[in-house]
Amino acid sequence: MKFYTITTLLVLFAVMSCQTKKQATSKEALPNEEHNTTEAHRNKADEQMHRTSVAKLIKIFESPERDAYQQPEKVLAYIGDMKGKKILDIGAGSGYFSVKLAKKGAHVIAGDVDDEFLKYLKERIQKEQLDTLIEVRKLPYDSPALQNEEVDKVLIVNTYHHIEDRPAYFAKVLQGLKIDGELIVIDFFKRKLPIGPPPPHKIAKEIVLKELKQAGFTNLEI
Repeated sequence: MKFYTITTLLVLFAVMSCQTKKQATSKEALPNEEHNTTEAHRNKADEQMHRTSVAKLIKIFESPERDAYQQPEKVLAYIGDMKGKKILDIGAGSGYFSVKLAKKGAHVIAGDVDDEFLKYLKERIQKEQLDTLIEVRKLPYDSPALQNEEVDKVLIVNTYHHIEDRPAYFAKVLQGLKIDGELIVIDFFKRKLPIGPPPPHKIAKEIVLKELKQAGFTNLEI
């Protein structure tokens, strides 16, 4: 048996956690009847973000305004001691969290689907001399691109709602987590907020719970 913890922090930081277990022999991703995995059918939230230039998105992602609502110190405090831990940051974007994690001693895989973000990340990592702590990895749309039991933790911030076929995707995340690994999901409440995508593009916490259970995570508690 493998044992995992999954914690979901739904902006603004409603906490959900669980202990879960998966048979080590379980390798197949689970199908999801509600979503399609093809690139042509990526959801509207993803399409909306791609209408904004990467240069503009980087300014938004690294702004003081984001610090105010994202509260990164709370997130880092929750994660706790991460020295020597290997963490995948899904949808790393500008490196907002990847850099913070590395500066706390984590070995970070900064993963993203966008080549322009990856180019920016490589330049930023070199500039901040974090190349020994951060690996930049291109992710396909339908996979976290992890080897079995490769990482201690997976962090996904403001990106959950962009992913299609989430139960299948997070079943692959589960495979990539080590024993006692942890998944931390941070995303927007499904209501009108001054930040984030419109409410129709957000995912209700009940759906998040359902999808992660389908992926193999169990005993979730809010």
